[in-house]
Amino acid sequence: MIHPSADYLPIIYKRYAKAWRKLRSESPFVEKAWLDRFISMIPQSEEDNNRTNNRTKSEILDLGCGDGYPIAHYLIEEGYSVTGVDITKAFIKAAKKQFKGMPAEWILADMRDITFDKQFSGIIAWDSYFHLPPNDQTALFEKFEHYCTPGAPLLITTGADAGEAIGKFNGHDLYHASLSPDHYRQLFIDHGFGLIQYKIEDQSCGGRTIWLAKRR
Repeated sequence: MIHPSADYLPIIYKRYAKAWRKLRSESPFVEKAWLDRFISMIPQSEEDNNRTNNRTKSEILDLGCGDGYPIAHYLIEEGYSVTGVDITKAFIKAAKKQFKGMPAEWILADMRDITFDKQFSGIIAWDSYFHLPPNDQTALFEKFEHYCTPGAPLLITTGADAGEAIGKFNGHDLYHASLSPDHYRQLFIDHGFGLIQYKIEDQSCGGRTIWLAKRR
């Protein structure tokens, strides 16, 4: 049985959006090294290589983008176009305001429900994918496969072991879940991804467990 806090997650982020944004803005930018690895794997066309610095390169999908900081912001600064998806209206509203006129699209939606008529040159689900119940995490790999172009990188964070982990945010239960490492490895294989790098509880990145793979 899924812990009931899984259903409360959208409510918590809605209620405490301002507090979350403040906490995130005050956190060190420990993600940079992994983002640089991710960027280095993005397939570059001849057209991309010929672009000037003021023109965008490939398009990246950021699932659970929050208000766009720091991840989408960094990708945009590096010259990429970002499509950000988040379930919290306040986050999407802030992103639209903060990144107005920049090469970005912000979509209010649940990552489990979103559909596109295009593919992306990379997908990131950082500190978001692990909020999904185990069965939903498994199902989302179909979207990863469908929306990644050949050669595109996929970067996700998970738990270190199988099971649910209920954290706390402003005194409320905050749901997290994870599959086993072997289950994730099999999902990458089944959906056409080659695993490039895996780090369990990376202490240089806030203790996150991180997976970087590449679509075949």
